[in-house]
Amino acid sequence: MKWTFLPLFLYLITVQSLKAQDSLSPKVIVVPQKYLSEVKRRSDRLNSRITGNSAQLLRRWQKNEEKLKRKLEAIDPSRAASLFAQGPTQLQKYKDEIKGKMSLQSILGESFIDPSLDSMGVSLRFLKNSGIASQKLSGAIRSVEGLKDKLQVTDQIKAYIQQRKELLKTQLATYTKLCGELQRLNKEAYYYAQQIREYKDLLKDKKKAEQKALEILRKIPAYNDFMHQHAELAGLFNIQGTGGNSASLEGLQTRSQVEALIAQRAGSGPNANAVISQQMEAARSKLEELKKKFPGLDNAGEMPAFKPNEMKTKTFLQHLEFGSNIQFQRSNRFFPTTSELAGQIAYKFHKNGSAGLGLSYKLGMGTGLNNIHFSGQGMGVRSFIDWKLKGTFFLNGGYERNYMPAYEGLPVGYGQSWTQSGLVGISKKYKINSKLKGNVMLLFDFLCNTHIPATDPVKLRMGYNF
Repeated sequence: MKWTFLPLFLYLITVQSLKAQDSLSPKVIVVPQKYLSEVKRRSDRLNSRITGNSAQLLRRWQKNEEKLKRKLEAIDPSRAASLFAQGPTQLQKYKDEIKGKMSLQSILGESFIDPSLDSMGVSLRFLKNSGIASQKLSGAIRSVEGLKDKLQVTDQIKAYIQQRKELLKTQLATYTKLCGELQRLNKEAYYYAQQIREYKDLLKDKKKAEQKALEILRKIPAYNDFMHQHAELAGLFNIQGTGGNSASLEGLQTRSQVEALIAQRAGSGPNANAVISQQMEAARSKLEELKKKFPGLDNAGEMPAFKPNEMKTKTFLQHLEFGSNIQFQRSNRFFPTTSELAGQIAYKFHKNGSAGLGLSYKLGMGTGLNNIHFSGQGMGVRSFIDWKLKGTFFLNGGYERNYMPAYEGLPVGYGQSWTQSGLVGISKKYKINSKLKGNVMLLFDFLCNTHIPATDPVKLRMGYNF
């Protein structure tokens, strides 16, 4: 489930009057305290997730390195002593830092900059500098700054793990008996990087409420000035100005400078330009291909040497998919017209497949337009599995047991209270909106001949998932 912080400004900021001056009166902004509490709660929640995930990675990484060291000692003791001399010490520093036992300055190097987090922190400080004095506002600012520091630590951990993985891979490539342990470390590094990327993506999910809030903020000249003066991205590119009207890009290369550098390296003339264009197009095509195959990579060094499971970094709730469907059955001499309403929950174990359970209720609707009345006609339990075939088409299978009451017209003792169904078929899924997906299923019941009285073998179901 994705969430973000900036929508709160739609509620935090009420513009009572916008004057032509570049200053902002404290009376212009009204901050409901409950929204500040929500910011703190959510930032603390993400901070906790990052701490737990990073601590687990470091614990598993240290355990795997110790196992790798023991195996290498049996083969080459001197190589093991030199290769694993500093590893445990550095890992312990990161373990202490991620748990808050060390000072940030003792471990961090370059400053961490995330555009969404930077904008959010500056906006909170802007509210404080505008004259709003609140303990909850101060708490929200501390939580956001703490989250920023923790993300900075994770970037340091990710860089160390990546470097360590490459070092071990290079030094131990000739030891075929250690391939399994090296592959395990490779997976740990890859999945940790993907998990941190997902946490950062939670800060980038902008909804309509956010966009509206940012529009309101950007209409305030004092906010734009404050952002230019205090945002870390603005400082990184030396962007300064009043109200966003001017900016200094000193130090950045211009288009003409880049073209001159290319001409210096590759020569000039039609042939040189054609060769460069051809090489650039080939490189662009290759990069696009890799981005489609591995959309979550930050750099080529993170390219996995195995086929990754995209669901591994998801939380348990992110694996779950809820839905419902409806099925109609025409009337006959024993059954009225029925609609079978079902609710279900699926666990997505792979990007292409899921399995789950469901409950259904049969609602009788009479035998025709001149005889409409509602009645309970039974219930059922379901299990199912589906697997993606191609595009939006899925292969479906399932097993169901349905309870049906006694029907008039059947001899006493003739009939079944519980019947079983074995279903196989195909479904088509389509997108309704960003959160809701529809589906149409055509199924065949290959156990329909065992039903007394008989039921239709073909079932058409329509439903949705979210």
